[in-house]
Parts: sequence; structure tokens; C-alpha cells
Amino acid sequence: MHIRFDGRVALVTGAAQGIGQAIALRLKAAGASVVAADLDRDRLAAFAADHSVSTLALDIGDRQACHGAVAEAVRVHGRLDILVNAAGGVRGQVGGPVSNVTEEGWRAIFAANVDGAMWLSQAAAEPMQSGGFGRIVNIASGAGLRPSLTGIQAYTAAKHALVGLTKQLSQDLGPMGITCNAVAPGFVRSNPTTERQWQSYGPEGQARLVQSIHTRRLGAAEDIANAVLFLASEQAAWISGQILSVDGGRS
Repeated sequence: MHIRFDGRVALVTGAAQGIGQAIALRLKAAGASVVAADLDRDRLAAFAADHSVSTLALDIGDRQACHGAVAEAVRVHGRLDILVNAAGGVRGQVGGPVSNVTEEGWRAIFAANVDGAMWLSQAAAEPMQSGGFGRIVNIASGAGLRPSLTGIQAYTAAKHALVGLTKQLSQDLGPMGITCNAVAPGFVRSNPTTERQWQSYGPEGQARLVQSIHTRRLGAAEDIANAVLFLASEQAAWISGQILSVDGGRS
């Protein structure tokens, strides 16, 4: 299967590092014009300098900023065909007892993992419909299908919410010619947060995790990017509302 995106415009959030960056690079290599968005201005600038992509500094928890980012992408490139909501994460939090969860911490994780996907999809629907092509791919998690390895209640709840949002958007936007799917990655050492989590398991915990994976290896950011490329392609036109686990068989 030969997947190309020549003439397509893609907006990828969380593109300053890790999985989001791998997705942006794969889309660009396949011919798409890529707009890379992230809250981390310094990493985003370094990425842009190395790979010649358009960039937007963006707080995805801000509805107005999300709508502005989509409008800017359309202004610069004339259209928007693909939206990949890869931003998210735990916002520096660690697992702990339910009694320690704060309102501020809870809302910060929901803003990063759910709000942005909603506001960006809301803004992207009209230009996608006008352009006659629309693909929305959300990066969920195994934590959106079962309890999280992080032990962070808000993260588990937010990723479950993103799975539900994916299915609802598929129903709502499907008549407009827009598909919406999600990829649920397994454990990938793709950024400082996941690296700290990996190190916290120690040698025995690391070995147990790898043994629980059918392929007996951890995933790489490129494994997730490859799945996203398929779901964003012409070939996936009749796939919508699906959550694809990319985890080496662990699920």
C-alpha cells in the first residue's frame, strides 16, 4: 500500500517531541504540508529549524487559541485536510491516592488531553467539509481502555473521555465527509515523562512489562506514526469511530 498526502495540509499538535513529532515527520515525508503545533516554543523552534515545517505555539486548553490556530493554518495553506491531536500527557503529575487529587491537577490533565481535541476538531470541521476531505486522528492511550500504568486518575479518566469523544465526533462529522478515529499506544519511551516512568519500574518491573507484550519489545514513536498515517489516508475512507490499539499485542 503506497500512502501519499501530496496536496494535503495537516495540523499536528504535540509536535515538538515524541509521538507528535514522529507523526509530523512521517506526514511530511509522505508529501503533506505540515503545521506543527505545541506549547513548548523552544523545542518547536528547534524542530522547525531542522525540518522546515510551519509552526504554531498553541495552548490547546484555550478554545479561542485553537480556533485561531486552525484559521491560521487555513490562511497560510489554503485548506486543512488532516488534524492529529497528539498533544496530551500527565502535565508533570505522578500517581498517588485518590485523596491527593486536586481540582487544579484534575482540570489541567483534562485541558491537555480532551479540551484541545474538542476545540480543534470543532474548528477544523468547516474547512474540512469545504475542502471535501477530512481526517481527524486522536492519540488516546491504553489508559483510555483500562486502568493506567501511571496510576494517575485524571489521566485515565481523560483518555477514556477522549475515546468517547472520538466515537461521538465520528457520528457527528461523518455526514460531512470527515472520519474520526483514535490510536491507543502501548508503552513508548518517547519523551522525558515516559522515560522517567520507565526508569521508575526498575530492572524487574521493566522485564515484566516487556514480557507482557506479545512481540516482546516496547513500541517506538514511529510505530504509532505509521498507524496514524493509515487512518489519515485515502485508503481508510470507510474506517471511522474506531480505536486502534498499537501496543504489540499487550491489549
